Parts: sequence; C-alpha cells; structure tokens
Amino acid sequence: MSQPLLQIEKVTKIYGGGFLKRGPVTVALQNLNLTIPQKPAEIITIAGESGSGKTTLANLVLGFITPTSGHIRYLGQDVAQMDKEELKKYRREVQAVFQDPYAVYNPFYRVKHVFDLAIKNFNLARNRREARDQIEEALAVVGMRGEEVLEKYPHQLSGGQRQRIMIARAYLLKPRLIVADEPVSMVDASLRAMILDIMLRLRDEYGISFLYITHDLSTAYQIGDKIYLLYQGTVAERGDTVEVIDHPKHPYVQLLIDSIPVPDPTIRWGSRATTIDDEEMRVSVESGCRFYPRCDQRMDRCLESHPPLYQVGPGEHQAACFLYEDQPLAQVPEDNLAKERIPAAD
Repeated sequence: MSQPLLQIEKVTKIYGGGFLKRGPVTVALQNLNLTIPQKPAEIITIAGESGSGKTTLANLVLGFITPTSGHIRYLGQDVAQMDKEELKKYRREVQAVFQDPYAVYNPFYRVKHVFDLAIKNFNLARNRREARDQIEEALAVVGMRGEEVLEKYPHQLSGGQRQRIMIARAYLLKPRLIVADEPVSMVDASLRAMILDIMLRLRDEYGISFLYITHDLSTAYQIGDKIYLLYQGTVAERGDTVEVIDHPKHPYVQLLIDSIPVPDPTIRWGSRATTIDDEEMRVSVESGCRFYPRCDQRMDRCLESHPPLYQVGPGEHQAACFLYEDQPLAQVPEDNLAKERIPAAD
C-alpha cells in the first residue's frame, strides 16, 4: 500500500490562551483525521455551516497557520519538519484557489502578472517563449486564451473569468493537490457548473486531487468523492458523498440536509430551525458533544465526553454520535509519536 498523498493525524487548532494568557480559548478544530490517497485522484469535500472549522483546516494544510497538536504529513513527511527546499516543493505541489476571485489580484498589475510571479518563483521556464507556451497551456485547460485576458487588468474581467484564471495559475505549477476554499460561492450561478466541470477534468485527466471547502451540499453532491461534515470544529459524519447525503445518520447532518429548500410549496421548510447559541460548547477539548444544545435526541452521556466515530454504513460511512454506540468504532491512524498535551480552558 503506497503512502497517502496527504495525511492529517489527530489535528487540533486552538485560538486564545497560551503560556502567558490564561483567558478563554476557542477550539477551532479538534482531533481531525483525514487521508487523501496518491491514486486515484479524489475530490474530498469539507462541508459545514459558518464557523465549523472549514477555513481553519484549509489554512492548516496550506501552512498559513500551525496546528496546536497533531501532524500534517505530505507523502509521509511531517510538514512542520520540512526544510526550506522541501517546503518550496510542498508549496508548489499543494496549491490554493480562494473564495474571492478579485481580492487575490493586485489591481495595479495586468492579469499576466500572476503567471509571471509563479514562473519566476519556481523557475518554470528558461525563456519568455517557453513561459508563454506554459501560460497558454494552462489557460487552455480552463477554456481561455492569452490574447483575450493577459493584457487586461483584473477589474476588466468578470468574476468567473478571474476565478478560472486562478485555477489556471494553480494548474501551471502542475500540483498534486488543490485546496479550493469556496471557489464558486462568489460566482454567478451560470458559471458555477463550468468551474465545477473544470475541477472534475483536472481530477480525471490530470490526476489532481482537491480539498473542496464548501457550505453548499448540492455542489458537494455533484462532484465530491468523499465528504467530511464538520460541526463546531469536530467531524459529525464522513464517508462516500452520495451515501452520506442520501442516508444521513448524525442528527446535525439530518438537520442540515432537511434545511435545503425543496421546490414544492406544499412542503414546509425550516420547521426544525433553532437559534440556540452553542458556542459555549467549544471552549475546551474536554467538552461533550458540540451539538448537544440543538439536538432533539440528546442524552445525559453526551455531556460527559465527545462521541467517537462509529461505523454506520457501507464503506467508510461513519458518524460521531452515541446513538450508534452498538456499532463498531471507526479505525483511526496510529500515532507513533509522543502524545501531545492539548491546552484546555480554565
């Protein structure tokens, strides 16, 4: 069995507190395990409502922040222990496409600047002709031509064009993984299908995997191979995307899917909605189930500890809920390193 492309082992990220500050903390992500294989390429969806920890996970994988505990390994090597050259290779092979297709551009430079920077920083071409050929190849993958866009300024392009250019810039580096953080949320509905189709083609034709961050379960259903549904920084349910969305087991995931509007005026929508504030449940890693305040099937034991993942369906369909404690526990990666101390709230 080959090494995974990316392996996230028991990763926790906590904000606040610290050595000198003994104030309140927020557990943004807790004890997350996730594996992306080298082959075949996959689209792994990370879904959940705002504040669930999706973007925190993206920032951890991209190296913008470091985990409080746990390990992120790329081809078996801990990213935190990489030297300068290894990090440069990692940053080339793990690229990003962000939510806002305008904020990533410098408005004072023409569009070609984003490609020129990538080519210069990673020494991709020996001369201008070779560089232009590479840029044209990358633009062709997203259905564009250099003569149409490279000499323009960002404000002269539509949001869909800007986002496709950022995908082309990522492809230019021939990555093995693209972290796509809400890539279609700020794009017109008519262009979303085009961008999602580009992601599928990059997976199928070029072997590029995606970590697809979204709150939109409909797009996750369309293109995702596997899905992780986060709630308050913890995994509520995970598994094959179609299996999880068609047969949700966790009460939160059931509520989340029930909240999707159905085009039928006779069906009442949102009848189970609640406005309970449950942020107090994420001030410590020792808190019980984060969903307890909103769950209509809660039990006393849900406050005692956070439920582990149980096998609730075929394949890797797993849910973190004590309703399924009679089911086998999910397999988690062995941590061969010393157990790290995770700070808790005072």
